[in-house]
Amino acid sequence: MHLSEKTLETNSMSQFNEYSALGRVAVRTPKNAFVSQQKLTSEWESLRFHAMPDIEEAHREFDQFRKILLDCGAEIIDLPAADQLTIDSIYPRDSILICPRGLIICNMGRATRTPEARINASYYESYGHEVIGEIVAPGTLEGGDFIWIDKHHAAVGLGPRTNREGIRQLQAILGVEVALHVVDLPEPEHPDDVLHLMSIISPLDKDLALIYRAFMPESFILWLQNLGIDFVDVPEDEYLPMGCNVLAVGPRQVVMLENLPGVKSGLATAGCSVTTYKGLEISRKGEGGPTCLTRPLVRA
Repeated sequence: MHLSEKTLETNSMSQFNEYSALGRVAVRTPKNAFVSQQKLTSEWESLRFHAMPDIEEAHREFDQFRKILLDCGAEIIDLPAADQLTIDSIYPRDSILICPRGLIICNMGRATRTPEARINASYYESYGHEVIGEIVAPGTLEGGDFIWIDKHHAAVGLGPRTNREGIRQLQAILGVEVALHVVDLPEPEHPDDVLHLMSIISPLDKDLALIYRAFMPESFILWLQNLGIDFVDVPEDEYLPMGCNVLAVGPRQVVMLENLPGVKSGLATAGCSVTTYKGLEISRKGEGGPTCLTRPLVRA
């Protein structure tokens, strides 16, 4: 089978949303991203981690997270290490988008992450995924600023990591068959900090999303409601500990950080099953929750 035929077969199996059953997902382990305590020591402050991760504990946490993904039936692709990568590369969501025709290489808003996109794309190509587009300067786009609602509706955040030119290029690649809603994001407190679209919304099912309402523009809420989507609200005191960052591994089946009782209760009330992981070293210190730790490639 030729690569393009494999790509078409892979994409024909995939649902373009953020909640269908996770079929194939890419991750980069702490071994391949953090590499060593020495590398963590040299990079964590400049990359705005809240504190330096402990590498041995990071390995244990990631093993727990990986088991959760395996237990839900996902095929895991382990992204490789590379000299050009920083410790931010443990969060592979941002470098690549996937659409019905194939992969879109992002031009990330944080310059230190630029090499990630091509390194990751090359590895995905070996699994039959074909690159069909690329965001180029002066456009910027990061995967954390993009969500699929369904095959014909998507949303993109306009903010510090994704600019108008990047969004223009994205719409041109997606084509007129995809209605792309642009969401104005609030400015972060520091210009090097990140506030992605997925910091304020995580889809859970075809008719349900977890949101942090305080940062949701009214126009975005109305757009989602017109698509038949209802909401679970993140409590104010659980937003900063990343209460809005949850990964759906199937309809109303979610993975989230532990110690968020308000979010967990709200999800359970909405009929969601919830699995938690520790995530202090791999998530909270770098502000990268379960969506950030994964790049879903196929949702069955």
